[in-house]
Amino acid sequence: MASSKEIIVASKNPVKIAAALEGFQRMFPGNTYTTHGVGVPSGVPDQPFTDAETLQGALNRAQNAREQEQQADYWIGIEGGVEDTPDQAAGTLQSFAWVVVIDRGGKTGKARTAAYYQPEEVATLVRGGMELGHADDLVFGRSNSKQANGNVGLLTGDVITRETYYVPAVIFALIPFKNEELTF
Repeated sequence: MASSKEIIVASKNPVKIAAALEGFQRMFPGNTYTTHGVGVPSGVPDQPFTDAETLQGALNRAQNAREQEQQADYWIGIEGGVEDTPDQAAGTLQSFAWVVVIDRGGKTGKARTAAYYQPEEVATLVRGGMELGHADDLVFGRSNSKQANGNVGLLTGDVITRETYYVPAVIFALIPFKNEELTF
């Protein structure tokens, strides 16, 4: 018998909400879900600049959503970040995102997306303090691209959009919930 679960996404961005829902539906197809997003702080800069800072932002978002909306079954934080490779030369700024899922019992799943490199036109703006989404809008002549196809969609010609980019990481973050007999 299918059960209905409530998922709180720690963002009001429709791309993140849709990616969370699709990940849950693909990983647990026997359940039905309701989702909604809440605006909560990440506790990290608007543009996280290291892998660790990005993971912390996703974890903070999931925990803050749990504190704000305590009746749910799952809380999910998705945080995009960047990091320069050690030489910090041109073509070295990587983009990625972390996904953290927490369930009612406190079990936590974490996963990271694939990483890819930014063109120097975008990287220079981000290194100068601009958030990636704003840099994308400036370089690509768009408006609010982070709530549409995102940086990855702009760079791949929508072969991979921001939503389809997040879905595998949501699925990977759900591995501990799918394999409850194992220790994570």
